[in-house]
Amino acid sequence: MTLSFKRIVVVGGGTAGWMAAAALATALKGSSVELVESDEIGIVGVGEATFPSIRNFHRLLGIDEAEFLRATKGSYKLGIEFRDWRAVGESYFHTFGDFGELSGPNAVWGQYHRLGEASLGALGEQCLSSVMASKGRFMVPRVEHRFDYAYHFDAVLYAAFLRKLAEQRGVRRTEGRIVDVARRADGAIDRLLLADGRVVAGDLYIDCSGFASLLLGRALEEPFVDFSHWLPVDRAWAVPSERIGTELTPCTRATALEAGWAWRIPLQDRIGNGHVFASRYLDEESARAQLLQQLDGPALAEPRLLRFQTGHRARAWVHNVVALGLSGGFLEPLESTSIFLIQRGLGKLIDLLLSGAPLSEPVVADYNGLNARQFARVRDFIILHYCLSARRDSALWRAMTTMELPDTLAFKIHAWRKAGALQQYDLEGFDATSWLAIHAGMGHWPEHTDPSLGDMTRAEALAGLQWRRERIIEAVAAMPTHGAFLRGMLGR
Repeated sequence: MTLSFKRIVVVGGGTAGWMAAAALATALKGSSVELVESDEIGIVGVGEATFPSIRNFHRLLGIDEAEFLRATKGSYKLGIEFRDWRAVGESYFHTFGDFGELSGPNAVWGQYHRLGEASLGALGEQCLSSVMASKGRFMVPRVEHRFDYAYHFDAVLYAAFLRKLAEQRGVRRTEGRIVDVARRADGAIDRLLLADGRVVAGDLYIDCSGFASLLLGRALEEPFVDFSHWLPVDRAWAVPSERIGTELTPCTRATALEAGWAWRIPLQDRIGNGHVFASRYLDEESARAQLLQQLDGPALAEPRLLRFQTGHRARAWVHNVVALGLSGGFLEPLESTSIFLIQRGLGKLIDLLLSGAPLSEPVVADYNGLNARQFARVRDFIILHYCLSARRDSALWRAMTTMELPDTLAFKIHAWRKAGALQQYDLEGFDATSWLAIHAGMGHWPEHTDPSLGDMTRAEALAGLQWRRERIIEAVAAMPTHGAFLRGMLGR
């Protein structure tokens, strides 16, 4: 079987749909792109936090950073502050930064742990962007800086921003509700019937219909690979609140609670808040009350409840349908990977469409295998945050810290615990430095010390770490606050 696609139909708007439409219209000059969405169907739009890879997506589309931030009420993100995850009252940062060398006698983390010197503070104080986040400072990286950054933004405004760009590049938007999906004899999608009788047909269909999974899940009945055994959260309350004070933090906050965790995402005009929780351990109304207790300021709307299941469709590409975003799978937003997963799937698809090679069954099977492994890699990283916790104060934490782990994650934890090895597989969403940040933040250190660390005397190691810490403090003190930098970027 060889597939050829000239007419591409994107089903569903929102972030996934308009990301797909804008990218396909930009990359595939010889194809037509039509997006079908209904004004009757709302989108899952909340304050969105992202991963640094989104900046690559924006560069490929030629998006100006200041224009994007103005349009989406966006702010900068250096990472995530985790509160109460290891134990109530403790916190740490996972930032998109750098801890220097990760092995050998110059390994910052290795010497830090070997010394056990309280005067050095937390390991995060050896990372420039962690200190920036803790002090509310921001600037774009210079040559001498080794860190990356992402964004917070309003997801509804982001979809509107991408829609404008996509339509400028030739995407045709069709408003209408899909009431029937006709299939060909070979099982592929033939055409879509809208409520008013109109018909939309294409060669390739991109399913961005959200949790409904209108094409891949409902029409093609692709089975779902369930991750809820490891990630039991299945509900989320979301609500915006007023910004109180002038502080605009350059990081997301994730606060562990009784049966899940609460997010805090700072935007220019408000704060996005949510409570992700497991309904088997906490009822919906209690979870709603816990969310409202977390707010910095008054709520700006009634909380909205989202229901979901963690996992993914067994195959993302079936016949002439490719699912992106929620229609293909969902992992809780603890590390802001939803857009990252859309981007990875979209990027691989575009590469294949541009290659000119026949899109045969083995090529499609390879795409599906890559997609499944990508979900599994991110799944393992998210589970890591739970399973290393010292909390035993509620049913969720007792379950999460004693459950049997996926083999891929169990091996990684074993390699770290026994030898300080930060094992990496293919298609990792998070590099070794990110894994180190979680291990260290949770107080999970190797049982044995690398003998090569002894090549440096304790006095030399201490002097080196003190010098690094002091230089970071000096550099951060000279930086503008996040709010001041953002106002300068926006010309305000």
